[in-house]
Amino acid sequence: MSKSKLTLYHACPSRSSIARWMLEEIGEPYEVELLDLKEGDQRKPSYLAINSMGKVPALKDGDIVITEVAAICCYLADAYPTAKLAPPIGDARRGPYLKWLFFGPSCVEPAMIDKTLGRLDAPRSTVGWGDYETVVDVLKHALADTPYLLGEQFSAADVVIGADIRWGMKFKMLPELPEFVAYAERLGERPALQRQIAKDAALAPKDGH
Repeated sequence: MSKSKLTLYHACPSRSSIARWMLEEIGEPYEVELLDLKEGDQRKPSYLAINSMGKVPALKDGDIVITEVAAICCYLADAYPTAKLAPPIGDARRGPYLKWLFFGPSCVEPAMIDKTLGRLDAPRSTVGWGDYETVVDVLKHALADTPYLLGEQFSAADVVIGADIRWGMKFKMLPELPEFVAYAERLGERPALQRQIAKDAALAPKDGH
Protein backbone atom coordinates (compact mmCIF):
# COMPACT_ATOMS: atom_id res chain seq x y z
CA MET A 1 0.00 0.00 0.00
CA SER A 2 1.46 3.36 -1.04
CA LYS A 3 2.13 5.95 1.60
CA SER A 4 -0.01 9.08 1.56
CA LYS A 5 1.90 12.20 0.63
CA LEU A 6 -0.19 14.29 3.07
CA THR A 7 0.93 14.18 6.70
CA LEU A 8 -0.64 16.20 9.49
CA TYR A 9 1.42 16.89 12.61
CA HIS A 10 -1.37 16.87 15.11
CA ALA A 11 -2.22 17.11 18.79
CA CYS A 12 -5.58 16.62 20.40
CA PRO A 13 -7.13 18.74 21.73
CA SER A 14 -5.63 21.68 19.87
CA ARG A 15 -6.35 23.99 16.96
CA SER A 16 -4.78 21.41 14.66
CA SER A 17 -8.21 19.76 14.70
CA ILE A 18 -9.23 22.55 12.31
CA ALA A 19 -6.64 21.36 9.80
CA ARG A 20 -7.86 17.80 10.28
CA TRP A 21 -11.43 18.92 9.53
CA MET A 22 -10.13 20.54 6.35
CA LEU A 23 -8.35 17.34 5.37
CA GLU A 24 -11.58 15.42 5.84
CA GLU A 25 -13.35 17.96 3.62
CA ILE A 26 -10.94 17.56 0.72
CA GLY A 27 -11.30 13.79 0.90
CA GLU A 28 -7.70 12.87 0.14
CA PRO A 29 -5.89 10.18 2.16
CA TYR A 30 -3.59 11.51 4.83
CA GLU A 31 -1.48 10.29 7.71
CA VAL A 32 -1.30 11.69 11.23
CA GLU A 33 1.89 12.17 13.22
CA LEU A 34 0.63 12.59 16.77
CA LEU A 35 2.50 14.90 19.13
CA ASP A 36 2.13 14.84 22.90
CA LEU A 37 2.20 18.49 23.92
CA LYS A 38 2.37 17.64 27.63
CA GLU A 39 5.54 15.66 26.97
CA GLY A 40 7.01 18.54 24.98
CA ASP A 41 7.12 16.79 21.60
CA GLN A 42 6.51 20.14 19.92
CA ARG A 43 9.81 21.50 21.31
CA LYS A 44 12.00 18.60 20.25
CA PRO A 45 14.59 19.33 17.55
CA SER A 46 12.98 16.87 15.14
CA TYR A 47 9.73 18.80 15.18
CA LEU A 48 11.31 22.27 15.36
CA ALA A 49 12.94 21.39 12.06
CA ILE A 50 9.41 21.16 10.65
CA ASN A 51 7.82 24.08 12.50
CA SER A 52 10.29 26.38 14.20
CA MET A 53 7.45 27.96 16.19
CA GLY A 54 7.11 24.70 18.10
CA LYS A 55 3.35 24.44 17.74
CA VAL A 56 0.75 22.47 15.85
CA PRO A 57 -0.51 22.02 13.26
CA ALA A 58 2.00 21.53 10.51
CA LEU A 59 1.21 19.86 7.21
CA LYS A 60 3.54 18.12 4.80
CA ASP A 61 2.43 17.61 1.23
CA GLY A 62 5.28 15.67 -0.27
CA ASP A 63 8.29 17.93 0.27
CA ILE A 64 6.17 21.02 0.95
CA VAL A 65 5.66 22.11 4.57
CA ILE A 66 2.84 24.48 5.52
CA THR A 67 2.17 25.86 8.99
CA GLU A 68 -0.54 28.12 10.47
CA VAL A 69 -4.14 26.89 10.30
CA ALA A 70 -5.53 29.42 7.83
CA ALA A 71 -2.54 28.97 5.52
CA ILE A 72 -2.98 25.18 5.63
CA CYS A 73 -6.67 25.49 4.76
CA CYS A 74 -5.92 27.96 1.97
CA TYR A 75 -3.22 25.71 0.57
CA LEU A 76 -5.36 22.57 0.63
CA ALA A 77 -8.32 24.29 -1.01
CA ASP A 78 -6.15 25.46 -3.90
CA ALA A 79 -3.99 22.35 -4.18
CA TYR A 80 -6.99 20.00 -4.27
CA PRO A 81 -9.61 21.93 -6.27
CA THR A 82 -11.90 18.97 -6.94
CA ALA A 83 -13.33 19.50 -3.43
CA LYS A 84 -14.51 22.96 -4.54
CA LEU A 85 -13.59 24.63 -1.27
CA ALA A 86 -12.22 27.84 -2.78
CA PRO A 87 -13.32 30.19 -5.55
CA PRO A 88 -10.67 30.12 -8.28
CA ILE A 89 -8.49 33.09 -9.10
CA GLY A 90 -10.54 35.44 -11.28
CA ASP A 91 -13.81 34.57 -9.53
CA ALA A 92 -15.45 37.63 -7.97
CA ARG A 93 -15.87 35.72 -4.72
CA ARG A 94 -12.12 35.18 -4.36
CA GLY A 95 -11.58 38.50 -2.57
CA PRO A 96 -14.29 38.01 0.09
CA TYR A 97 -13.17 34.40 0.49
CA LEU A 98 -9.60 35.42 1.31
CA LYS A 99 -10.84 38.16 3.63
CA TRP A 100 -12.84 35.68 5.72
CA LEU A 101 -10.14 33.01 5.59
CA PHE A 102 -7.71 35.32 7.38
CA PHE A 103 -10.26 37.23 9.45
CA GLY A 104 -10.25 34.31 11.91
CA PRO A 105 -6.62 34.39 13.07
CA SER A 106 -6.15 38.13 12.54
CA CYS A 107 -9.36 39.45 14.13
CA VAL A 108 -11.63 36.83 15.72
CA GLU A 109 -9.06 34.95 17.78
CA PRO A 110 -7.22 38.03 19.15
CA ALA A 111 -10.53 39.68 20.04
CA MET A 112 -11.74 36.56 21.87
CA ILE A 113 -8.49 36.25 23.79
CA ASP A 114 -8.62 39.93 24.81
CA LYS A 115 -12.20 39.46 26.01
CA THR A 116 -11.38 36.29 27.95
CA LEU A 117 -8.33 37.79 29.63
CA GLY A 118 -10.22 40.95 30.53
CA ARG A 119 -7.86 43.23 28.65
CA LEU A 120 -8.94 46.79 28.03
CA ASP A 121 -9.47 47.69 24.39
CA ALA A 122 -6.27 49.06 22.90
CA PRO A 123 -6.47 52.11 20.63
CA ARG A 124 -7.89 51.04 17.26
CA SER A 125 -4.84 52.60 15.59
CA THR A 126 -2.55 50.05 17.26
CA VAL A 127 -4.38 46.71 16.96
CA GLY A 128 -5.41 45.02 13.76
CA TRP A 129 -8.66 43.57 15.10
CA GLY A 130 -10.22 46.83 16.25
CA ASP A 131 -12.32 45.78 19.23
CA TYR A 132 -14.34 42.80 20.41
CA GLU A 133 -17.79 44.31 19.85
CA THR A 134 -16.97 45.27 16.27
CA VAL A 135 -15.64 41.80 15.47
CA VAL A 136 -18.78 40.15 16.87
CA ASP A 137 -21.02 42.57 14.97
CA VAL A 138 -19.19 41.98 11.69
CA LEU A 139 -19.55 38.22 12.10
CA LYS A 140 -23.20 38.52 13.04
CA HIS A 141 -24.07 40.51 9.93
CA ALA A 142 -22.00 38.26 7.68
CA LEU A 143 -24.02 35.23 8.78
CA ALA A 144 -27.46 36.82 8.68
CA ASP A 145 -29.73 35.27 6.05
CA THR A 146 -27.01 33.17 4.43
CA PRO A 147 -26.02 29.54 5.02
CA TYR A 148 -22.28 30.15 4.59
CA LEU A 149 -19.90 33.08 4.34
CA LEU A 150 -19.99 32.97 0.52
CA GLY A 151 -23.71 32.33 0.32
CA GLU A 152 -24.69 28.85 -0.78
CA GLN A 153 -21.10 27.66 -1.26
CA PHE A 154 -19.29 26.14 1.70
CA SER A 155 -15.59 26.99 1.57
CA ALA A 156 -12.34 26.72 3.50
CA ALA A 157 -13.22 30.09 5.02
CA ASP A 158 -16.14 28.38 6.77
CA VAL A 159 -13.75 25.81 8.22
CA VAL A 160 -11.62 28.56 9.79
CA ILE A 161 -14.40 30.93 10.89
CA GLY A 162 -16.75 28.08 11.77
CA ALA A 163 -14.17 26.49 14.04
CA ASP A 164 -13.63 29.84 15.78
CA ILE A 165 -17.35 30.31 16.33
CA ARG A 166 -17.94 26.77 17.57
CA TRP A 167 -14.95 26.99 19.90
CA GLY A 168 -15.79 30.53 21.00
CA MET A 169 -19.34 29.66 22.00
CA LYS A 170 -18.27 26.45 23.72
CA PHE A 171 -15.89 28.30 26.00
CA LYS A 172 -18.09 31.40 26.41
CA MET A 173 -15.71 33.56 24.42
CA LEU A 174 -18.45 34.47 21.95
CA PRO A 175 -22.12 35.13 22.66
CA GLU A 176 -24.62 32.48 21.58
CA LEU A 177 -26.30 34.72 19.04
CA PRO A 178 -29.00 33.12 16.87
CA GLU A 179 -26.85 33.65 13.79
CA PHE A 180 -23.89 31.88 15.39
CA VAL A 181 -25.95 29.01 16.78
CA ALA A 182 -27.68 28.33 13.45
CA TYR A 183 -24.36 28.48 11.60
CA ALA A 184 -22.72 26.08 14.04
CA GLU A 185 -25.63 23.68 13.68
CA ARG A 186 -25.31 23.69 9.88
CA LEU A 187 -21.61 23.00 10.15
CA GLY A 188 -22.25 20.20 12.62
CA GLU A 189 -24.27 18.39 9.97
CA ARG A 190 -21.27 18.11 7.65
CA PRO A 191 -19.99 14.52 7.44
CA ALA A 192 -16.38 15.72 7.28
CA LEU A 193 -16.69 17.58 10.58
CA GLN A 194 -18.41 14.60 12.15
CA ARG A 195 -15.55 12.35 11.03
CA GLN A 196 -12.95 14.73 12.44
CA ILE A 197 -14.73 14.91 15.78
CA ALA A 198 -15.02 11.12 15.97
CA LYS A 199 -11.39 10.53 15.03
CA ASP A 200 -10.12 13.07 17.55
CA ALA A 201 -12.44 11.70 20.23
CA ALA A 202 -10.74 8.33 19.77
CA LEU A 203 -7.44 10.03 20.68
CA ALA A 204 -8.76 11.49 23.94
CA PRO A 205 -7.33 10.10 27.20
CA LYS A 206 -9.46 7.24 28.48
CA ASP A 207 -8.93 8.09 32.16
CA GLY A 208 -10.81 11.38 31.97
CA HIS A 209 -7.69 13.49 32.60
